[in-house]
Amino acid sequence: MRIIDQWQGLDEACKGASVALGNFDGVHLGHQSVIALARTNPRHGVITFEPHPRQFFAPQAPAFRLMNAQARAHRLEKLGLTHLYQLPFTQTLAAMSAEAFATDVLAHGLGVTHVVVGADFRFGKGRAGTAQTLETLGQSLNFQTTVAPLLAIDGTEISSTSIRAALTDGRPRDAAKMLGHWHRIEGMVIHGEKRGRTLGFPTANQSLTGLHLPRFGVYATRADILTGPYKGTYNAASSLGVRPQYGENQPNLETFLFDFDGDLYGETLSIALVDYLRPEATFPSLDTFVAQMHADCARARQILTTL
Repeated sequence: MRIIDQWQGLDEACKGASVALGNFDGVHLGHQSVIALARTNPRHGVITFEPHPRQFFAPQAPAFRLMNAQARAHRLEKLGLTHLYQLPFTQTLAAMSAEAFATDVLAHGLGVTHVVVGADFRFGKGRAGTAQTLETLGQSLNFQTTVAPLLAIDGTEISSTSIRAALTDGRPRDAAKMLGHWHRIEGMVIHGEKRGRTLGFPTANQSLTGLHLPRFGVYATRADILTGPYKGTYNAASSLGVRPQYGENQPNLETFLFDFDGDLYGETLSIALVDYLRPEATFPSLDTFVAQMHADCARARQILTTL
């Protein structure tokens, strides 16, 4: 998959694609249905934005993203796309009217042949443009427009908002039903306090900065090591939160990989949240704390062997 981070001055090999257009945070089943409809051309892909427009307009608001740009690109690549247009969301783009965006970016800049959007799609300055606006503009700009219906599961609309709610409640399996895959936290392994190794549970630490925070607690997880000599998939248990046993700390994700021994600092991990085991807690002694970690790992192993 080729990643293009501009819409001006592109060579012909980057133009003429059939594309799905949107933010695609989470790349959930609704997003996947939109993307599937864009496969009308050997050159097919996704147009999205970085940063997310919501981040651009409200940078001080609480973090809400389900995945960072790297994780989104990895997930989209798995769908077999040929192109990812990850356009910089700047003041220039934010100030464009719906007509200017369709004309300058879609028609002239990217030369799209077909654009697919969800029924709730909005675009242009002040979110004034709708899916129907795009259909009308496409007729005059010589590209086809398809509007994909919204999807629902058990009466719940599939949306990034619904997925965030499931994760906030500690329901990763419900989130996975809407995503069509496990919710994953992807990023580089960073240095932590290294307490786990002294307790017999060395963990790989990852930052949660910029991401929506699922319910704090202990999870059964699957760990994919994406880089380095230990590439592969491992069963694991993870603690997501502020580590109250040692006071209040910056939220992070700590993962203990079962049956693994190796240095992962600087490598990129993708951690899938499979099941919520218990909330964070404090313990009266290190012995009881370690005993609980053994129990957590035993329960996680049991759950993961059934997948």
